[in-house]
Amino acid sequence: MKQAFVDIRNRTQAICFLLSIEDHVVQPVVDVSPPKWHLAHTTWFFEAFVLQAFVKDYKPFNPQFFYLFNSYYEGMGERVGREQRGAMSRPGVEEVLAYRAYVDAQMKAALNSGTLPQEALRRVWIGLNHEQQHQELLLTDIKFILGNQPFLPEYHKDFVEFQTLPKEFGMLDIEEGLYSIGHSGEGFAFDNEKLAHKVWLDDFSIALRPVHQLEYLEFIDDGGYLNHRLWLAEGWDLVQHQGLKAPMHWHWNKEEDQWMYYSLGGLKPLNAQSPVAHLSYYEADAYARWAGKRLPKEVEWEVAARLFPQHFPLHGWVWEWTQSAYLPYPGFAVDAGALGEYNGKFMSGQMVLRGGSAATPEGHSRITYRNFFHPHLRWQFSGLRLAQ
Repeated sequence: MKQAFVDIRNRTQAICFLLSIEDHVVQPVVDVSPPKWHLAHTTWFFEAFVLQAFVKDYKPFNPQFFYLFNSYYEGMGERVGREQRGAMSRPGVEEVLAYRAYVDAQMKAALNSGTLPQEALRRVWIGLNHEQQHQELLLTDIKFILGNQPFLPEYHKDFVEFQTLPKEFGMLDIEEGLYSIGHSGEGFAFDNEKLAHKVWLDDFSIALRPVHQLEYLEFIDDGGYLNHRLWLAEGWDLVQHQGLKAPMHWHWNKEEDQWMYYSLGGLKPLNAQSPVAHLSYYEADAYARWAGKRLPKEVEWEVAARLFPQHFPLHGWVWEWTQSAYLPYPGFAVDAGALGEYNGKFMSGQMVLRGGSAATPEGHSRITYRNFFHPHLRWQFSGLRLAQ
């Protein structure tokens, strides 16, 4: 645990190393948090849930930070509104980094003491996985921040967003039967992955890879964004009100007369080796209808991933929208106290995504991992895989 703490905390700061000071404070839209806020909030988590709760006579770095960097935990007191995170020029980046150093030193001392109770150690593991979630959010937020500047500056020219997709398209057939899904046994898992339970599935087929960029381009060229029959009502409203014509981070190049894709490595041509990403649920669903198929249910996705792990990498492709609403599993129970707010209170109005992306820290995702977002959101590395 001690080494994992050091490695994960260091990686968060490494992600921000390439940014300018100005990059750290930008919040273009409410869903994107400034990198400085991520650095501080992930630190607040350890200070609030571990140090303050379990270390005798702990002295906070700055008591005001408990208000400034709480995210959504009602049980931990009042906080700055999400839409106001980019308005905080103070504390500056230098002070936030000093805050991280202070809390890291206190955490290392607590871990080395051998006196932390099991509940505190459990919270440390939650905090580390929580920080890995924010590492992914950091990269997607940085991409949104840079990708909405006039000249589309690159984050790092050698950043590889996607592992290469297989060229062939095929469907994997899965027979009807009673299957087990959900987390069981040893190893960390969030509460929303529990309890393991059995589900009956009828025969179905699922694609052996996600849809790639050029396949999605065919949907655009065929008038996919102009045909209301392909869209759910709320999705069609989104298309009309926002004037959507392509996925987020696609840019029409007038000189080349083609669509280009903005990646963390810069602006690149579309290709058949990269999965389409930055789709809303509505866009993924519309494409599936256009293709004469549908999105998989999350239970289908998990069963297929267990049976064919070679076709479901959990790092390097995209998060894949499913047609499943984010709801509790049978026997789901929330933690007591503020940590019980981590997942359970968001089980309304959101859709489940499965898989993982290049922004997902290696080893963080699992076959049972349930990502979730509101269906209109597009800034994540979210794509799709077909089913029927």
